[in-house]
Amino acid sequence: MSDSTPRLWAVVGATGTGKSELALDLAEALRTRGNHAEIVNADAMQLYRGMDIGTAKLPVGERRSIPHHMLDVRDVTQEAAVAWYQPQARAAISEIHRRGDDAILVGGSGLYVSSVLYDFRFPPRDPALRAALEAELDAHGPGPLLERLRAADPATAERIDPKNTRRIVRALEVLAQGSSTHGAALPDAPELWHPHTRILGLHVDRAELVTRLDGRVERMWADGLVDEVRTLRGEGLTDGTTAPRAIGYAQALAELEGRMTAVAAVAETQALTRRYARRQVSWFKRYPGIEWLSPPVDAAALLT
Repeated sequence: MSDSTPRLWAVVGATGTGKSELALDLAEALRTRGNHAEIVNADAMQLYRGMDIGTAKLPVGERRSIPHHMLDVRDVTQEAAVAWYQPQARAAISEIHRRGDDAILVGGSGLYVSSVLYDFRFPPRDPALRAALEAELDAHGPGPLLERLRAADPATAERIDPKNTRRIVRALEVLAQGSSTHGAALPDAPELWHPHTRILGLHVDRAELVTRLDGRVERMWADGLVDEVRTLRGEGLTDGTTAPRAIGYAQALAELEGRMTAVAAVAETQALTRRYARRQVSWFKRYPGIEWLSPPVDAAALLT
């Protein structure tokens, strides 16, 4: 592959490992080689306008004049479904490549990353079936639905967060239509969507990562996450299907509504963030050909 061939880079890993910083360093290193690069977001919650503090979204002034795509493209009242995201992200990447530049996909939302990198197709939707499952969820809670999923597809049930009712409903909807559940795992033999793809995974030792994550959550509260959520509530946050359930936002909302103390909200967010990081590591470990790196990373050395 010549240096002039546009490439797709992916910078992945658990939350708090420094993916955004490495993506910026990589873009700058490519620029010194005469290969311009642009960044495409693959963090599901950073798709939302106004969800900044709780998602650790890079402020515009810290993006080093490098173009970013797929940030702030959804209102909090809208659903950020991966089936919507995939064609949008791929279109952004294709346009970057059309200009002769490299694209850097960066984020930790495993399903979103996979939907772009691999030949990932989505089973059809059945609105009537979905409505019936959601009515059952409203009437009886997630327990019976999760047990049904465990009986029908224990591997998928194991990978889905029991609190992620949207994923549970979607998995049952897919199963009922005679398809295998795609939404919690890679295809058996994943094939890359773009032939010139390089996947970089950031790894931080568990003990250090836990310290980082706990500190990050405390800083989010100190930086005004509750005020951010108060503003978003006025913009319809509680009417959304995805945004109000985001880690940190659900807890800050509970604090605002008097259902949780600040101490409890921070503690629960820390615990959920640690658990989410474990799932992210497990997800990305299954990527064939991923190159694991430990920060700090010399981005220039990646090009030699």
